[in-house]
Amino acid sequence: MSTFHGLEMAKRALYTQQSALYTTGHNISNANTEGYSRQRVNFETLPAYPTGSRNRPQIPGQLGQGVQAGSVERIRDSFLDLQYRAENSKAGYWETMSESLYRMESLLNEPSDSGLANTMDKFWQSLQDLAVNPENTGARSVVVQRGLAVADTFNYLTGNLKSMQKDIGKQVEVTVKDANSLIRQIDRINNQIKELEPHGYLPNDLYDERDRLVDELSGIVNIKVHRVESADSALDIAGGLTRIELVDDSGAVITNLVDPESDGATYQEFSFQDTGSDITVKIAGGDFKVSSNSGSLSSLLEVYGNGATTDEQKVNFKDMIANIELMAQEFVEEFNSVHNVDGYTLYGEKPEADFEFFSIDEDTGEVSVSQDIIDDNGLIAASGNGNSGNGENALKLADVMDKELATNPFNNGATIKSFYEGVIGGLGVATQESNRMANNTSVLRSQVQEQRMSVSSVSLDEEMTNMIKFQHAYNAAARNMTAVDEILDRIINNMGIVGR
Repeated sequence: MSTFHGLEMAKRALYTQQSALYTTGHNISNANTEGYSRQRVNFETLPAYPTGSRNRPQIPGQLGQGVQAGSVERIRDSFLDLQYRAENSKAGYWETMSESLYRMESLLNEPSDSGLANTMDKFWQSLQDLAVNPENTGARSVVVQRGLAVADTFNYLTGNLKSMQKDIGKQVEVTVKDANSLIRQIDRINNQIKELEPHGYLPNDLYDERDRLVDELSGIVNIKVHRVESADSALDIAGGLTRIELVDDSGAVITNLVDPESDGATYQEFSFQDTGSDITVKIAGGDFKVSSNSGSLSSLLEVYGNGATTDEQKVNFKDMIANIELMAQEFVEEFNSVHNVDGYTLYGEKPEADFEFFSIDEDTGEVSVSQDIIDDNGLIAASGNGNSGNGENALKLADVMDKELATNPFNNGATIKSFYEGVIGGLGVATQESNRMANNTSVLRSQVQEQRMSVSSVSLDEEMTNMIKFQHAYNAAARNMTAVDEILDRIINNMGIVGR
């Protein structure tokens, strides 16, 4: 062996401890970097020489050659990653659902003094007051104003529900673009890793960035992640490439979003289409299959009204708009029928057959009060026998609230009033459930994230301890080099000078 073997061994120790100090500094620098996983240097003992005679190189050695920095490995638990992505997908679904239903609930604002139920109650009350004083101009004017309030409230609700539904559609489009961007970035990082790993490199920062992107994608759609080897020459601890599968509720694979092993295109994107009356999201040439509880994209499509769910407890904008419009249609038809068939105006005349107190525009769906009645409230058919002092028909008009709906999607014999109460009750239950599930899934996700961070995140206390440990090891290696230098100095400069 070399006379300077001791110096060489001390030098290797210095370099190795120095690399550990650099890695520790890298960890400390990225203590607050999103998605960063702490790293460590794997120390490796160099192959030892054989026996002192050095004539049997084929047998295990006994005299060590020191240490070297083998690889810089990031600390990551793949099982916790799997758990986190599963919980993140569920949390993304329920948080989006909760937010959307909260907006709907805030708009309908029931029960309140400004909601539709209260507005209609005041209208019925004004009709009952008119029945008591059918000749009173003030009572008739109140009926007209209350009727206008009912029409305006119907229009306000349906108009804003449609506007919110369009906003949800725009949000779906943005979410699809975000998902596609994440898919492209993951594929690009796969390609970069594929070029580095076969040469023995561990691109830890690329691994971290890819995992961060996969985490984001898991909140949008329901996915499974698989590791694929980049090359036979890659290190065993290499992160490899990532194949991402889009799966349904049962875990069955729908298609590969990212497939580094594909002979053709290595990734697939979602497509979005807005026809004006509806929206569609497609993947792999077919419609995107909405998951019942995973991913914000499924939640948005479902609350928009495009979800393929049969769960009666779930509420969406399309059904809510249809229910409000159905209620308005039934109310207008029944009210006009009672008003025209059995009633007489203040002037003792029956309204014409096609006369409408309320009307609905066929193109816009807006409810309005007849301009003739607004101009002359004497045209309100409050009398039941032609006598101006009779208010029987006004009472019948007030009873319209309790008439059974001719068309009822729930088939439960509901009246106009109870139908609306049922719709609002269903919304309240759905909102409460979504809030509860959003809280539960958020807590579960936080728990898994805390476990994952306990493994992967940077602990400044631990890194400071490591820094002191590696610093002392570096100092010890330097002292060892000094000791070897003193030995060599004794041999070279102080031996063989006796008697001079």
